[in-house]
Amino acid sequence: MTILNILTYPDPFLRQPVHPVTVFDDALQTIIEDMAETMYDAPGVGLAAIQAGIDMRLIVFDPAADVEKKEYSVLINPEIVSARGQMISENEGCLSVPDYRADVKRYEFTTTKGLDRFGNPLTIEAEGLLSIILQHEIDHLNGILFIDHLSALKRQLYKNRRKKALKNEETA
Repeated sequence: MTILNILTYPDPFLRQPVHPVTVFDDALQTIIEDMAETMYDAPGVGLAAIQAGIDMRLIVFDPAADVEKKEYSVLINPEIVSARGQMISENEGCLSVPDYRADVKRYEFTTTKGLDRFGNPLTIEAEGLLSIILQHEIDHLNGILFIDHLSALKRQLYKNRRKKALKNEETA
């Protein structure tokens, strides 16, 4: 298994919607396993293929983030088909948006449809943390970052801080 490189803001690839998965072969299974290893290594509770520079509508997630058990789930071509209720995802973060956390308004309950790793239909009724993870990762597949849910001021402050950090990295 390979630990994949996670793209970070402002990489333009993170802003493009990705294409549906149509082939369920050994290569796809390898990508899924590499993504799971990458998620646990980061560490995180979810990872979308686009974050690893892969143009596929594919996410892996594990709300428990249990590195020992590694009981992650896979959702391919996911789509939220219904959502209700409101909640604040407190201190939400993202592997592609380094060194920043914020409160984000999310749906409390979601119903998501997609396919499992072998192409079988799957429906997930989620609430709380699982619902937040699914919304966050599916946003990635549509070129949306969690900072896009923040006020323009908070988003601009993060962008300015990130540009400064990247500039400092270049000169170091």
